Amino acid sequence: MKHKQIAKRFWQSGATPMQTAADASERYDDLINLSIGDTDFITDERIIHAAMEDALAGHTKYTNPQGDPELIEAIQNFYRAEYEMNLAKNQIFVTTSSCMGMELVLMTILDPEDEVILFSPYFTPYKQQVELALGCAVEVETSEEDGFEIREDRLRAAITPKTKALILNNPCNPTGAAYDMECYQMIASIANEFDLIVICDEIYTDYMYEMPFVPFRSLPGMAERTVTLNSFSKNYMMTGWRIGYIVAEPHLTATMKSINENMVYAAPSVSQRAALHALGLHKELKKIYTEEYKNRVYYAAKRINQLPYASVLAPRGTFYLFMNIKKTGLTSAEFCARAMEEAHVAMIPGNAFGKAGEGYVRIACTTGTATLEKAFDRLAKLAF
Repeated sequence: MKHKQIAKRFWQSGATPMQTAADASERYDDLINLSIGDTDFITDERIIHAAMEDALAGHTKYTNPQGDPELIEAIQNFYRAEYEMNLAKNQIFVTTSSCMGMELVLMTILDPEDEVILFSPYFTPYKQQVELALGCAVEVETSEEDGFEIREDRLRAAITPKTKALILNNPCNPTGAAYDMECYQMIASIANEFDLIVICDEIYTDYMYEMPFVPFRSLPGMAERTVTLNSFSKNYMMTGWRIGYIVAEPHLTATMKSINENMVYAAPSVSQRAALHALGLHKELKKIYTEEYKNRVYYAAKRINQLPYASVLAPRGTFYLFMNIKKTGLTSAEFCARAMEEAHVAMIPGNAFGKAGEGYVRIACTTGTATLEKAFDRLAKLAF
């Protein structure tokens, strides 16, 4: 909105396609919402009750700005048990969500006009987050023909003297791509060659369907140039608690701490206690939710490939599907508008995820299979 009281850099900012879909979703009582990636599960009752007991016991005050010491120790133990990685306490910084964490990372590392490479299609906020930190987002397109894999030639072509970092989201929202060790090693080699920071968004680590998840910072020589973002939102069904953490070298976490103290001081104490208890239930929750979401995305993929006007790659990770709707002849926004109006099914148009997203829509399988069945029965009636 253009207004003299608003900073000029925000004059061109309008509602994102994600926000537009969310606003439109209120128009229909029978809407099936497959747009926003918010789970239909509530947080496990054991986590809720344990956090409540901690609150009653006095955990309602500011914590250490770096994070609750017990939570930091639990994160250390988790990485040691899960990945055989030893993290120092000063390599961990607890954040008010991984979205806030991403902004802290970018504010920490970027000087004005530094460039950050995004692999398109990318998680919608990345571009704005880079720009809020006064950096420049550079898109490197991936394609369905390549399985949305990252191509070395395209990556190299995008690097300039101003390139400071790249953002790697594995497994990937919105495409569902999951990157293997060959891809990791290619990116690591390029990061070393051009002295780049690799910002790893690893919030869907439990949703890898073809291979086990491997933290990028575990690659030889990568720890010192890797910043890892993680969250309790998706793996633990804790979206509303707004709690996550960053793993990085101490000089980076110290700067993030300084910035964060001037924004929110510390992450919410009760949410940190909930995260602490969630880590203790990881193996049990992973078994339940990973299997459930795998069943959902495989069912949805089967139904998509039965539609005469759509197709999708086999699911590899996350609980999203990036549906190709190019046969309809519509733009992604036009298709989503028709699906909303005629089928009362909400999805996110692919143009929300960068230039390479046009011709696709993102489906979030965050509702049960019975509801997905209803959604695809409706979509099957659309004619183009």
